[in-house]
Amino acid sequence: MSLKNKVALITGSASGIGKECAIKLSAAGAAVVIADLNLTDAQKVADEINQGGGKAIAIAMDVTNEEMVNAGIDETVKKLGSIDVLVSNAGIQIVHPIEDYPFAEWKKMMAIHLDGAFLTTKAAIKHMYDSGRGGSIIYMGSAHSHEASKLKAAYVTAKHGLLGLCKTVAKEGGPRKVRANVVCPGFVMTPLVEKQIPEQAKELGISEADVVKNVMLKETVDGEFTTVDDVANTVVFLAGFETNAITGQSILVSHGWFMQ
Repeated sequence: MSLKNKVALITGSASGIGKECAIKLSAAGAAVVIADLNLTDAQKVADEINQGGGKAIAIAMDVTNEEMVNAGIDETVKKLGSIDVLVSNAGIQIVHPIEDYPFAEWKKMMAIHLDGAFLTTKAAIKHMYDSGRGGSIIYMGSAHSHEASKLKAAYVTAKHGLLGLCKTVAKEGGPRKVRANVVCPGFVMTPLVEKQIPEQAKELGISEADVVKNVMLKETVDGEFTTVDDVANTVVFLAGFETNAITGQSILVSHGWFMQ
């Protein structure tokens, strides 16, 4: 499924899963926009893609800031001609027992994961409608969009919320050729997950090895981490799938952790 002549914007794409999504979307033919809080690192990713023969630009974007989001989407359309794919990937993780969860950190998690998905969708979908050719909106959910884990009240709540947003966007956007889906990875060994291992070990009173084996990978079929390649390949598939046959869906990419 070629993405030639398509434009894809990926939030939180200066590193980790977002970066790999940008690289693979570029390899499939799309011009890509590296949208991230860290403009310096975003530019490095864009330069890497451009030097490899692709086409990429970098923009600074705080997904919780409506003015920055609108400006970034408008800049994308002005410089590259359209926005055909939105990958709402920006996210963070903060873990606490619920009785100790600071309200300010709860609100921060909701803002980045849910407000960010809403604001980028609202800005991008208008251009997708106006183009007449629609587009694909892909939310980065999690196996935690369907399942829960201790210490992650805010994250689990936010990732569940993305399913509701996705389904609504799929119903509203379908008649105008806009598809919406959620990719739901299991644990991927990124800096975000690496940071959680000692944090969870401390909170749960177990070793870091036990966190990996008995918390993160216990429910997988093979004891394996999901890879950034696994996730990015799924994103490319959904970006290039051009009909409403797949919309409003959540795609689990988790080595069998949670089966629908």
